[in-house]
Amino acid sequence: MSRSALILMTLVLAASAASACSRPPAPAPPPPAAPAPTLAPPGTAQVPGQLLDLTNWKLTLPTGQEGKPEEILEPELSSFTNAFFRLNDGRDGVVFTANAGGVTTSGSSYPRSELREMNGQEMASWSNTAGTHTMRVREAVTRLPAVKPHVVAAQIHDAEDDIIEVRLEGQRLLVQYNDGDDDATLDPAYALGTPYDLEIDAADGHIRVSYNGTQKADIVKSGAGWYFKAGSYVQSNLSRGDAPDAEGQVVIYALNVQHAP
Repeated sequence: MSRSALILMTLVLAASAASACSRPPAPAPPPPAAPAPTLAPPGTAQVPGQLLDLTNWKLTLPTGQEGKPEEILEPELSSFTNAFFRLNDGRDGVVFTANAGGVTTSGSSYPRSELREMNGQEMASWSNTAGTHTMRVREAVTRLPAVKPHVVAAQIHDAEDDIIEVRLEGQRLLVQYNDGDDDATLDPAYALGTPYDLEIDAADGHIRVSYNGTQKADIVKSGAGWYFKAGSYVQSNLSRGDAPDAEGQVVIYALNVQHAP
């Protein structure tokens, strides 16, 4: 090899080495998703967070200051329990209790013991115009206030108002939408304490609600900023004539939310 060729090769190799050194390092791969917590078998749990995966939820209680009820977030929620959020006697369900005289949020006149969907520490927010968003819950309404016997057991909500509510009014279990102007009956003669399987699917500009495996409603409605809620949102207060300790109570045995692209 000639001297000039050798010099040229040396210069090319040096330039390549310098370019490699100046090139920014490849981005690190995203950390793996945190594994779901291991739940206790039914009948052995000590707190609600050992029976339900509460990783992506926060709890609002009917306690605290008026207009600013107490909220419990993760990681505290997984070990939290009190009189309004506890295991049932069989330790196979979580009892959500809201009393008519309880504290309310600033946007409602009714108290609640209710889970609100989260995305880690951030508020969950999604649209049914993209992806498929599903909540499956096995639950039972076990108690209603005497004067106004209404309670909401599951919802899709947005930043301002409910999108749909699954609610019991006396014996009629229904899904209500369009600000209460429209509804569909899930069970016309629901008996208190009867467990049922509820599935809410929001996708393609529709909300489909199934009750015990049978689709009962197909609501054509689109929106964004939506999130799921579940628990006991009692629809009565002292102005309705109920006593302060009149309760709406819902037991949740299983709860699962999935979001697919």
